Amino acid sequence: MPDSKGVLVHAEIADGKLCAIATEMLGCGRKLASALGQELAAVLIGSGVSNNAQEAIAFGADKVYVIDDPTLADYRTDAYVSVMEKLAKQVTPQVILLGQTSTGRDLAPRLAFRLNTAATLDCIALDIDPSSKRLLQTKPVYGGNAQAVFTCDTDPQIATVRSKAMSALPQDASRKGEVITIAAGLDASAIRTTVLNKVKEQVAGIKLEDASVVVSGGRGIGGAEGFKQLAELAQALKGAIGASRPACDSGWVSDACQVGLTGKLVAPDIYIAVGISGSSQHLAGCTGAKTIIAFNKDPDANIFKVAHYGVVGDWKVTLPAFTKKVKELVSG
Repeated sequence: MPDSKGVLVHAEIADGKLCAIATEMLGCGRKLASALGQELAAVLIGSGVSNNAQEAIAFGADKVYVIDDPTLADYRTDAYVSVMEKLAKQVTPQVILLGQTSTGRDLAPRLAFRLNTAATLDCIALDIDPSSKRLLQTKPVYGGNAQAVFTCDTDPQIATVRSKAMSALPQDASRKGEVITIAAGLDASAIRTTVLNKVKEQVAGIKLEDASVVVSGGRGIGGAEGFKQLAELAQALKGAIGASRPACDSGWVSDACQVGLTGKLVAPDIYIAVGISGSSQHLAGCTGAKTIIAFNKDPDANIFKVAHYGVVGDWKVTLPAFTKKVKELVSG
């Protein structure tokens, strides 16, 4: 794309406010834009989203593009990729960031195809190469056993960002920015899908993807009863319960708790793995955590290769002692 300039963040909105991943990308986008000496822009797509423009500015955007149309009330691939393509060709950004969400994963590769460029999905770190000024895109590969850095020779450089991998800037309500409204210009007949019904996942407590602490159990927990002890620790730390696939397949916990390649990708501040051996499939879902603490009776368990701290022993003995100490520290 000729004369590409600036960083554009696709800022998703939920329940009337910017999603956490949107604020995290704006924080990262601010750093990238500063390194390039260019502007950071956000795009808000949906119905009734105009009121969120100032919020995006408060989190770091210099400019906000608002595409507000009743047709865009629900995410539908045909509609969203069309308006994103139109905007990208109009403002010609050098970098486009989207969240590694169900929307971002669907939208990014299709948008890249429309713009004749490439997309790197599930990035956990982004930076600007000081010499080439190209985007350095770091993501887990080989089931999370390694990390690779990708670059793209064409613009816009498109990447999706894993939740919790970046940090949001402190919200500054005094920041000023420009808000630009753009007509969607959609032909309703060209949209090939219709949303008939939406079912919200019912989550008790903190949502797994949003939790700063996740306490996960695996096959070694032995049954549903053991997860009650994990829940006690999670509650003390104001965290969420996770699980490996065998624990979910055994019906000990809900499938919504599954962390891993075929489950959810999480990047909390603290990830506590109890009775989890550490298969590559599970590690692919949690290696983005800032600190991993493992409890396992097998000193050769693979989980210890990635854990920052490890406790070797029967979790039924070690975990209650750990939980007791955590409660003392929290209450004290």
